[in-house]
Parts: sequence; structure tokens; C-alpha cells
Amino acid sequence: MGFRDEAAGYFHKAVKLNPDFSDAKENFYRVANWLVERWHFIMLNDTKRNRVYNAAIQKAVHLGSKSVLDIGAGTGILSMFAKKAGAHSVYACELSKTMYELACDVVAANKMETGIKLLHMKSLDIEIPKHIPERVSLVVTETVDAGLFGEGIVESLIHAWEHLLLQPKTKGEGGNCGKYGKVIPASAVIFGMAVECAEIRRHHRVAIKDIAGIHLPTTVKFQSPAYTSIDTEEAIEPYTTEKISRIPGGYLPLTECFEIMKVDFSNLQELKNIATEKPHPIRVPAVKEGMLDAVVVWFVLQLDDEHSLSTSPSEETCWEQAVYPAQALTDYWIKPGDHVTMEASCQDCYLRIQSINILSLEHEMEVVKNFTKSKDFLSLGNEAELCSALANLQTSKPDVVEQTCVLESTEIALLNNIPYHEGFKTAMRKVLSSLAPEKLCQAMDTHCQHTEMSSGSGQSNTELSAPDPFYVLDVSEGFSILPIIAGTLGQVKSFSSVEKDQHRIALDLISEANHFPKETLEFWLRHVEEEAAVLQRPKSDKLWSIIILDVIEPSGLIQQEIMEKAAISRCLLQSGGKIFPQYVLMFGMLVESQTLVEENAVQGAERTLGLNIAPFINQFQVPIRVFLDLSSLPCTPLSQPVELLRLDLMTPYLNTSNREVKVHICRSGRVTAVPFWFHMCLDEEIRLDTSGEASHWKQAAVVLDNPIQVEVGEELVLNVQHHKSNVSITVKQ
Repeated sequence: MGFRDEAAGYFHKAVKLNPDFSDAKENFYRVANWLVERWHFIMLNDTKRNRVYNAAIQKAVHLGSKSVLDIGAGTGILSMFAKKAGAHSVYACELSKTMYELACDVVAANKMETGIKLLHMKSLDIEIPKHIPERVSLVVTETVDAGLFGEGIVESLIHAWEHLLLQPKTKGEGGNCGKYGKVIPASAVIFGMAVECAEIRRHHRVAIKDIAGIHLPTTVKFQSPAYTSIDTEEAIEPYTTEKISRIPGGYLPLTECFEIMKVDFSNLQELKNIATEKPHPIRVPAVKEGMLDAVVVWFVLQLDDEHSLSTSPSEETCWEQAVYPAQALTDYWIKPGDHVTMEASCQDCYLRIQSINILSLEHEMEVVKNFTKSKDFLSLGNEAELCSALANLQTSKPDVVEQTCVLESTEIALLNNIPYHEGFKTAMRKVLSSLAPEKLCQAMDTHCQHTEMSSGSGQSNTELSAPDPFYVLDVSEGFSILPIIAGTLGQVKSFSSVEKDQHRIALDLISEANHFPKETLEFWLRHVEEEAAVLQRPKSDKLWSIIILDVIEPSGLIQQEIMEKAAISRCLLQSGGKIFPQYVLMFGMLVESQTLVEENAVQGAERTLGLNIAPFINQFQVPIRVFLDLSSLPCTPLSQPVELLRLDLMTPYLNTSNREVKVHICRSGRVTAVPFWFHMCLDEEIRLDTSGEASHWKQAAVVLDNPIQVEVGEELVLNVQHHKSNVSITVKQ
């Protein structure tokens, strides 16, 4: 409903009243991740970033900028830098209620509450003299994201120059800086690089044509949300973000680093132009052979003429990079001599890198021939025209009706997960053959006959005498083709629980392309009155043969209320029917990881240059870190993986609510975290590993409040508690 602040407040109170109330704790942890995003901890622990900002602010204040406005104050650290530097008047605005209240506590704890005026509002709503008495001489801000513009820095600085700042100093003017307006950061340069990266590819491009025997027709075009066409009017973030230096499998640069755009934050007219300018073309030569998967973007933030911060992948920085996946190309292979082309703009306050394309050397030569009549065809005026002509040659397609299907990156990774679909197909076939082997064989023969005849006589499957079908229900979240795969296994009536219309259309087109009768696949939410009552009988006198549940979230956690759903599902199964997965095994190991420690809590006042911030923001630390890639997480394993827990969805009496697990130490060190992952057991033989290379799931970890020193040969006892769908892991000492 959007009341995140209020929800967090009530969950926090519930935990304080009853610290053992696991439901309230889990819900508070989930909301805390929204309210105080994890990057706050990472940035506050970035001593280099804090020192550089502090130095730039000190310099500006010492040169005369004594009145300061901090836009997007967060914890108030930049405001306190300004006050410590000697600013007379410091104002700070923060929109988030949670962060505003936290900043009030932090400023008071550092005994600066009389010198810093905190405002719970957007800078765009600040009025003089209603909120601040007069224009200020310095604005400090770090309202930038991985794509530079995504936090609204352009809009807020346009407003600040027009309404809140003194006029800027013109070139050649001397005098006291306090008479003029100044902004930190002063400017930025945005850079990019085209890369090959299998991890980005599998999350943003469906790279296979057949999944467990199901053909994906070319008429269905899957796209990730990070893909935006040039004429889109939606103000959605047109990129994803990654810590490229830590991406699983690494990456290969296909071009040299190139400049995308410069922006002067001190020039009002330039800021206005950036927001309205049309996309400008960029053309970069390839230096390596490979698959074009994305353009990776970072920037250098020039705080003043002396101090700068870079978010480059080669820097040790708290920043991630913006990733613009290449999509909808006829061919992604690139080699030296080819060029990567794109168009860059700042539309809707986002940096947009659009129309990413490849100009092959062969295509380029063809187009160049058509331009040879004009001697100056490579002049500056014709560069854009040449790029456009080459792009049209590369992307021209026959006139075919296509259905675009936008999927989350985890849904695309799921489609690319071959072991997942093959595993489900085999497990479902086993269950259905055990229920009625002769019926399955007969029905499969019928399906084969129908497939052969579908292009000939037009005779349909329904004209043949068919036994009662098996009923299969897939209530996993998001886009899933498992119901279609089930339809290949015989006389099956499959039900999908997808909600979005474009997803339903895509599934219908896939069914049609695979010559399935229309009645094979139905959409279950059309049959139930309330979405909450999704688990019920297929018909009043029928039961399900298979129910597919979503047990693990993409984040790496167990789905909320999954055991309750499993209990209902067991009552809806025919004799011999199964829930998939039938049970889940949870594995974990002990690791030493300074990265996890620093991403989970601010490590004392030294990191924040002596300012007392850690105790306040650390109230919002959560013991569980999600969306981890264990394969690339900087850590040292101190034990072998061990089984922590078994969650049985089919046989609940096998579950235990409390378990102690002895873990043998195989390497000396400091235990800082317990990463964990799952094996989804479809049956006794077929397991899907959520930490596997093809997995669309991420992993999670419990981060210890206090690291534990261990030596080789010792044993550590983990206490694993399971209540409903909540699992907690603590170290018994």
C-alpha cells in the first residue's frame, strides 16, 4: 500500500515488545531494507569518498562559502562536514521520513543541532524566506545514482540555481566566494565501454530457442525492463546496476573506454539543455572479438578543480556501474574493424543509452559505396546520417506481427536455466507415469499423432476419445513455461497462474507454435474469484495430480507462508499426486568476509572521519544479506558446506523446528558470516541447486554481529530454528 515508514515503525515496536517474535522480526528486516537502503552503509564505510567530499567542502567554506544547503542529506554527514569546516548557516533537506528522523538524531548526537537546520521536504519545495532566510552560497549534494542522473540531480540543481543559490561567479571575477553561488560537485564526465559478459546476457536475453522440447517462436520477443526503445514515453530506469568487478564469470572489454557526455553543474543553461536535448549519436571502434552483451557506464564526479571521485570498475569504490544490455539485434558478434553505435541523452532525468547496435565492416563498406559520390561523406555533418543508414541496414526486418513480452531479469535467467526445465519435465513425467502408465503412453501417442496431423487434415485431439486428464497447477510467481512443458507429457490439463496480459498472450503463442490444442493450457486466475484463494480444487469433483509451488525467492530467501501453502496443497492432491518441490535442503558454510561486514553495518566513527553516525544507522542493519553471488563474493571459506535444514512439503512430520549442526573448521580465521543456499528436491533423484552456475536464484547470508575467531580442527555449533517459513541461524558458544 506504500506506507513503508509506518509499517517499519509498527514492526520495530513489535520486535522491541517481544524480541523472540520471529514473524515481526522477519517483516522488520524486509521493510528495513526498503527504508534504509544497503548502499547507505557501503557509502558511509567508504573512507576515501568521505575524505574527498570533506576536503572539497572545507576548501569551499574556507574560501568564503559560509551558507550551505545540503540537498538529499541522508544521515547529514555532508552538512556536518560543512559545519565543522566553519560554515555559519547550514540547511539540510531530506524527503524520506525515516532518514530525516535518523539525521535529526545523528546531528544532535554530534552536538550540531543548533547549527544545522533540518527540513523534511524535497529541495524543489523549499521557499525563501519561508524555509530558509536567504539564498545560500554553496549547495552540496550526492543525489546521484550509478547512471548519474537517476536521483534527480539535474532537476534539483536547475531549481537551486533559479531559487536557492546566489548567482555564480563569472570568469575573471575576483572577490569573496561568499558573494557567489557554488555547487559541489561542480561537474561530471560520463564514460562507457562495450563488454561481453555471459552473466549480463543470461539475465537480459533469452539465448535459447528450445526449452525442454518446447520451441520458442520468433514471434515472441522477450525483453528485460532495462531495454527502452527510442520512442518510449515511460519514465522507468533504463538500466540495471552491477558491481562489474565482482560479476560472476567476469567480463571482456570489446572497446576502449569512451566519453559519453560532460555536464557542468554550475551552468544553469547547460543543465536546462541537457534535460531537453535530443539523443546524440556515438560510434566506437571494436578492439576485441566477442559477443556484444552490454554497454557499461560510470562517471568521474569533479567536486571542484582539485578533488574528484570515480565510479570506474577499476576503482576500489562503493559505487556500482550502470549496465545497458544490448537487445533485439540480429547478430551480437563483433570483431575488430566493426563499430558499436548508440545514442545518448538525458531524458526524463535518466541517462539513456539507446539503439545499441553493431556496424560490421562488410555492411559499412556497402553503405560507403553509396556515399562515394560526395567527397566529404565523412565530414561532421554527415556522421549522424551515415550512422543512421548503417543502423537501418543492420536492423531492417521483414514485416512480421510480433508480441513483445517484458520479463524481469530473474524471469529471463529462469527461461535460460536449462537444468531447471529439464529437471521438472523428468520429475513430472515420473509422477504422471506412476499415476496411470498406460494412459500416459496412450495420450503421448495421441499428442504425437495430433502434432503430425496439425498441418494436414486439421483433425483435432478432442475428436479422439480421451480419458480424464491429469490436472497440473503452476502457482510459481512470474512468467513460467512449466504448464506448457507439462502439456507435452500426455493427457494433461495445465493451469498457469500468470497475471499479466502480455505474459498470457506470449504463453498462448508458444502453445500455438507447438501445436497444442487450446484447451491444454488455461489461466487459473480466470477461474478463481479471489487471488488469495488460488489454492483450490480444479473442479468440485477433481483433484490435482501436480502442484508447483515457488519455495525460494529470487533473493535467496524462503518464500513467506510457503509451509502454509504446502499444507493446503497436500489436501488438494489426488492419491499419488505430488507437490514440487517435494522437499528442500538448506546448505551453509562458515566464511570470513570483510565485504559482507562493511555492507551490513557502519564500522565505527573512524570511517566517518570522527562523526558519530554508526550507532544510529546501525539500528537498521539486518542480520541477513540477500541477492548475493557466492561464486564472486570476496570471502575465505573456513568450513566445508554442511546441511543445515530439511523442509519437507509432502511429509511435514519429518520437519524439525530446532536443530543443532556441528561444523568442522578447515581453516583458521574470523567467522563473519554464514552464507546459505538450497537444493530443491523434485524427488529423491532430481535436485536443483540454487547456487549453481545456471541458477536464476541468488544466495543469502547471515552476518554475525560479532566475528568469532576459530582455529583449524575446532568445531562450531550452529543453532538452526525453523518457524512457519522463517529460518534463523545463530552460533552457539
